[in-house]
Amino acid sequence: MSLATQPRLSLADRYAAEFPISRRLHDQARSIFPNGVTHDLRHLEPFPIYIDRAEGGHKWDVDGHELIDYWSGHGAILLGHSHPAVVEAARRQIGRATHPGACHELEIAWGECVQRLVPSAERVRFTSSGTEATLMALRLARIFTGRPRVLKFAGHFHGWHDFVIPGANAPYDALAPGIPPEVASLTVVVPPNDLELVERTLADDPSIGCVILEPTGGHWGAVPVRGPFLRSLRDITSKHKVLLIFDEVITGFRVHPGGAQTYYGVTPDLTTLAKILAGGLPGGCVAGRADILDFLAFRPGKPKMKHPGTFNANALSAAAGVATLELVATGEPGKRANDMARLLRTRLNELFNERDAAWVAYGEFSGFRMLPNYNGPRPDHDDFVPYNGALDKLDAPRSTELTHAFRLGMILHGVDLPGFSGMTTAAHTEVDVDRTVAAVAGTLEMVSEP
Repeated sequence: MSLATQPRLSLADRYAAEFPISRRLHDQARSIFPNGVTHDLRHLEPFPIYIDRAEGGHKWDVDGHELIDYWSGHGAILLGHSHPAVVEAARRQIGRATHPGACHELEIAWGECVQRLVPSAERVRFTSSGTEATLMALRLARIFTGRPRVLKFAGHFHGWHDFVIPGANAPYDALAPGIPPEVASLTVVVPPNDLELVERTLADDPSIGCVILEPTGGHWGAVPVRGPFLRSLRDITSKHKVLLIFDEVITGFRVHPGGAQTYYGVTPDLTTLAKILAGGLPGGCVAGRADILDFLAFRPGKPKMKHPGTFNANALSAAAGVATLELVATGEPGKRANDMARLLRTRLNELFNERDAAWVAYGEFSGFRMLPNYNGPRPDHDDFVPYNGALDKLDAPRSTELTHAFRLGMILHGVDLPGFSGMTTAAHTEVDVDRTVAAVAGTLEMVSEP
């Protein structure tokens, strides 16, 4: 796209001139949706772009621009957009039935895919989203243990329901609007990566029945969690007879075909899954120990957790999910995505070093993060974590003005990513990496303009 501009034209003005149809659509959307968007992360000033289609690692907006995409369907896309096998599976099923209102063979095939790949999956129950899955996991934990409270880690996101949104974002001790204090008191929030504190908290509070975490760290590794911590956490929770829940909504099938639990060799009691699970369509599940999930079963004289749900294991999501997981099981999609993210992180840090820019890139697996206003040592290996993983440095709120300006600049250079981070897919290429690094270089110049 053309970046020819007049000297007096601001970044926002350049953006508005380049995307007039998106601007018009957003004006229309503002009279329908709060802020004109249907997801918090899609909010962008002066307006977001509107996408017409997507294929592979790219997408095309309504104004005709081709963009390298690192949203990756909010993490739901690993194979790349519109993968032929997934498209064909969904097309074939949509002509047969989208909602038969009955059991169907595809739900069995989908559940068996999960059982083959995920070590903790003795039993599986499908939901329609990751938020529903964590809601179910916590309720099952309460029924099984008879204890009402949950321990979670600051900066870890498990959906937007009342029991897990506390502590998801800084300030971590703030009461989220709309959540009664009596409900918030059932959630115990502690800093990440502090095993001694977890041990003391579980010893001092017998009302805690489960611990939930993102096994690679909050917000897809903003503050990374590593294998030794997970293995020790497994030992501590077992010692205190507290259930361990891995929220693998993002990590599931992405870091490894069997998720983070397979990669690190740590088996939780319950696992929540979504995103890649359904191949880019809506869908989630809880997988875990049979004796816990049996509280969903009809058993005379036994308590049962009620769980209807109009779109549980719907046939269309099941078709896309089976097609996706069969390809994921080979290990190749995840390996390719990880390789592209590693290359991108390396190239970005080379750029920052060459420019002597106060930025750094880090991340794991198929994720990458750029940290602005960085004044620490430069990375010397791919496992590098800035500021030694300090929560107040890595998960601190960023300047809204800088965040929006950076996104505008990247879009004008042909790259769309959520803020300073993103996820690669198996469809991204070395050419995409080169173009992305060039886009970051150009955007740094734009956001530093007076």
